[in-house]
Amino acid sequence: MFTRNHADVYETIYRSRGKDWEAEAREVLGHIHAARPDTRSLLDVACGTGIHLQQFGKFVEHCEGVEIAEPMIEMAAERVPGVPLHRGDMRSFDLGRTFDAVTCMFCSIGYLDTVDDMRDAVATMAAHLSPGGVLAIEPWWFPEKFIDGYVAGDVSRAPDRTITRLSHSTLVGGKTRMELRFVIGEASGITEFTEIELLSLWTEQDYLTAFDDAGCPARYLPGGPTGRGLFVGVRAGVR
Repeated sequence: MFTRNHADVYETIYRSRGKDWEAEAREVLGHIHAARPDTRSLLDVACGTGIHLQQFGKFVEHCEGVEIAEPMIEMAAERVPGVPLHRGDMRSFDLGRTFDAVTCMFCSIGYLDTVDDMRDAVATMAAHLSPGGVLAIEPWWFPEKFIDGYVAGDVSRAPDRTITRLSHSTLVGGKTRMELRFVIGEASGITEFTEIELLSLWTEQDYLTAFDDAGCPARYLPGGPTGRGLFVGVRAGVR
């Protein structure tokens, strides 16, 4: 079960790896503004603890977030007080309004189970765009980029706490099965926890077709905030 302590550990490890949420938000907004310079409203889907949403809010007049996990919404509410947050499934939420931009960051879409789930999510996000609005989605790895048996390790050291993260990724039924083990050393002792995550490996064309069918034709930009690239689509229609 996701806990506040886990969220703090995750964010600490990613910071030690050089993750810069503000720089990522700036990069994504650069692509959004290139397509829609007058962007004034943004919806961040699968906003988690609100860490990207907080950064988007520095540059966009009105931001909102959607998240399915209640503990994450509670944490996001503390991080971005006053920002409207909605509990909803990315495949089917309906906020009754549209936005200039919709984002889905840090491969959150990869946690969906099937390609039909992904298509539903893209269609739902596109439906929350005003005509000419921009949809930016950061995918998980494409099948040809995934390395079966990949192992990674990280250490974060601070005066009062040391955290290690070890991951092992394997191919299981067309998905990434990632086993993550965290060990936390503090003055009170050593604790640890293990997470098993499953992420779907869809092709670039799977995503592009989903965008097209949602009336939001897109292009794939290699690189992106985390090296897995970024899909950027613009909803058809007259503004």
